[in-house]
Amino acid sequence: MTEIDPRPDAATGPPPSVLSIAGSDPSGGAGIQADLKTFSALGAYGMAAITALTAQNTRGVSGVHVVPAAFVLDQVEAILDDVRVDAIKLGMLANARIARAVGEVLDRLGTGPDERGAPYVVLDPVMVATSGDRLLDEDAAQAVRELMPRASIVTPNLAETAVLLDADPATDLDGLREQAQALRAAGAHRVLAKGGHLRGGGATDVFADEHGVVDLRGRRVDARTTHGTGCTLSSALAALRPRRGDWATTCTDAKVWLTDAIEAGPGLHIGRGEGHGPVHHFHALWGDR
Repeated sequence: MTEIDPRPDAATGPPPSVLSIAGSDPSGGAGIQADLKTFSALGAYGMAAITALTAQNTRGVSGVHVVPAAFVLDQVEAILDDVRVDAIKLGMLANARIARAVGEVLDRLGTGPDERGAPYVVLDPVMVATSGDRLLDEDAAQAVRELMPRASIVTPNLAETAVLLDADPATDLDGLREQAQALRAAGAHRVLAKGGHLRGGGATDVFADEHGVVDLRGRRVDARTTHGTGCTLSSALAALRPRRGDWATTCTDAKVWLTDAIEAGPGLHIGRGEGHGPVHHFHALWGDR
């Protein structure tokens, strides 16, 4: 197990304040619950504006209740009116109205390529379920595409990369590299394209920015504790980036930490049957207990 120091570049000063705008998972493994656990585990102060209430567990989602866009905006405005926000993680935005309301907030904050004076923004485009089912209609998907230029980095999985590009999913690493570059051409400033579902048994993600494409290789963990991995990785990026000097280092550290969290997940004994249990967000803090 690798210990990740959440604050290597700043020994003093307050912890980063990080806001998640996403949906809720009552079983605790994904969504807002996973985001807040990740922020805490990595030394950040977590806040949340909830976009949707879900009924779900480790075996799937059985219901979704979407929060009105105006009230999502009320939650965000209440935070911004009072609390310093160093980074923002965007997760499940549920519909086009919410996505466009969030976009207006990001425009006001001045987020995007020039990060000086604005919060870092991690866009996790939650668009496709693990089962392959689409979670957003085309109008909402287009609204999420429009958020890419306002984000610091976009973190799609294989299926979400394809939806964002209106293309077939990549089948190998070369294809994923090409699609990561295509997302940059479509407006994303940086891309972390997740390759965990590629054929071949590897665990390689692709990071693309203005300097080119880098493969982030990792070890494959033989465990079913993968519920909430996308939420957790994007939240780790938001928590770590204010204390890192660059995005490539942030992505590398977050990937290492998540791999250990997946590996430690079975020790939690959460969920029954053939579901996918959560990762262990506090693996580095709880030890073997």
